[in-house]
Amino acid sequence: MLAGMMMDRPLLTTGLLRHAALNHADQEITSRFAVEGPHRYTWKDAWHRSARLAHALDALGVKAGDRVGTLAWNDHRHLELYYALPGIGAVCHTVNPRLFPDQITYIVNHAEDRFLFVDPMFVPLVEKLWPALKGVEGVVVLTRPELMPASAVIPNLLCYETLLASQSDEYDWQEFDENTACGLCYTSGTTGNPKGVLYSHRSSVLHAYGVLTAPGLEIRASASVLVVVPLFHANAWGYPYAAAIIGSKLVLPGPRLDGKSVYELMEQEKVTVSSGVPTVWLGLLAHMRATGAKFTSLQSVTVGGSALPRAMLEEFELTHGVACVQGWGMTELSPVGTVGALSQAEAALPVEQQHDAKLRAGRPLYGVEMRVIGPDGNDQPRDGTSYGELAVRGPWITRGYYKDEKANESAFTPDGWFKTGDVAVISADGAMSIVDRAKDVIKSGGEWISSIDLENAAMGHPSVQEAAVVGVPHPRWVERPLLIIVTRAGHEPDKEGLMRHLEGEVAKWWLPDDIVFVPELPHSATGKLLKTELRKRFLSHPLPTAGAAAE
Repeated sequence: MLAGMMMDRPLLTTGLLRHAALNHADQEITSRFAVEGPHRYTWKDAWHRSARLAHALDALGVKAGDRVGTLAWNDHRHLELYYALPGIGAVCHTVNPRLFPDQITYIVNHAEDRFLFVDPMFVPLVEKLWPALKGVEGVVVLTRPELMPASAVIPNLLCYETLLASQSDEYDWQEFDENTACGLCYTSGTTGNPKGVLYSHRSSVLHAYGVLTAPGLEIRASASVLVVVPLFHANAWGYPYAAAIIGSKLVLPGPRLDGKSVYELMEQEKVTVSSGVPTVWLGLLAHMRATGAKFTSLQSVTVGGSALPRAMLEEFELTHGVACVQGWGMTELSPVGTVGALSQAEAALPVEQQHDAKLRAGRPLYGVEMRVIGPDGNDQPRDGTSYGELAVRGPWITRGYYKDEKANESAFTPDGWFKTGDVAVISADGAMSIVDRAKDVIKSGGEWISSIDLENAAMGHPSVQEAAVVGVPHPRWVERPLLIIVTRAGHEPDKEGLMRHLEGEVAKWWLPDDIVFVPELPHSATGKLLKTELRKRFLSHPLPTAGAAAE
């Protein structure tokens, strides 16, 4: 074939920050912390500070290919690590501090991290884990000298700002193969050990371009973007890179993500766009209801990590006039795969039908290919009803877990597509809907019941704050759904009222065999409902229908 005659320039994340410093130099990045006061600087400042950090990493002896872990919230120092570590050819390994201590130990040791960069609040955690951390040579605390904690356990405790203070703010950034490893993130893993996904510079840059093309995310030069999704989880959905390309203002909230704190930060920084998991938005909306507060700048929110409940969609859009879209993705997808924005034709529909469309996971970004594989191993038709396991491929989708051949054996189809573990359908217009996680779907009498759809129906009741559905063993039907509810503040549990509400929302045979009320639901480190814990807790729950069926 005849080769094109275009320049071959590597796609490197350093180039994104250079672009921002040259073309969006004065655009603001603002941070909040647990202890320090608010911090403000610009994309140009971030460029120069990342250069200082690169020199400091060289002085520590960090080499190309080394993995360096972070245990940190969203602030400007963590952002600098996102750029400086890959910029010298090392790997930025973001570690989720919400994981169980033994999971963190496994992750750090499996990645063979040489250094850890940690927020001050996580120093006690690292001290606890220190005897089991095999290869960590030193710990850098992300703070100023006067706020440095002391440690009698960690022998090489260093101060971030002290390391940067004597360094030059110019650095000779080298160019290298765009397929060089850039970042490392482990899945939260509710069963077995977490699995590592190793991103490349190329995949990260292409993903950032993809995010910018996604309708509904509204990352624009004029936007003030509140990055609620943690920097330690799945590249913060690509925001640190996409915002640098387009020149958005970044608002990095630190650890305070309660409803009151999120609302106040949105108002202070005139936030227009934000993304996060449903648990964060539940807290924000509860604060709005309790105080009667109004948004003065917020225009759009994206919900990901778990299914978007219709009640949440309606409250954002009908009560507050804030556009709400659902996104779907996975750590293995860098992570964004689809966005549930409306097509031109859908936008002309009545509001209720618009919301029906928005409750789908949405259409894939260009670069993400999808297929649904039926139980017989064949592709299902794109008819919106034929379900099976969702498989994907594309330039920012993993081709294998890091140092985990056992996991790779079952993670891919014979022709190399990644198997997501989600049960899904795809419509003729390309929109994908998640029916359930394969492990969460309830198999009752040979038919499937979607726990997600039943949860969303329950969330439509005014007394419900949060809902979860799990399958409970049944002597006749194998499994039947159990609905577990957290009620809103000021509301009393009402099993009969909830059941009457559901009777008008779902098929009769989908109705739960029982409803239980709990003060709170368990969540994973990334905000997802821990169905595994609920299944264990309610494994022996006596269903009212079980006795009659056993007779």
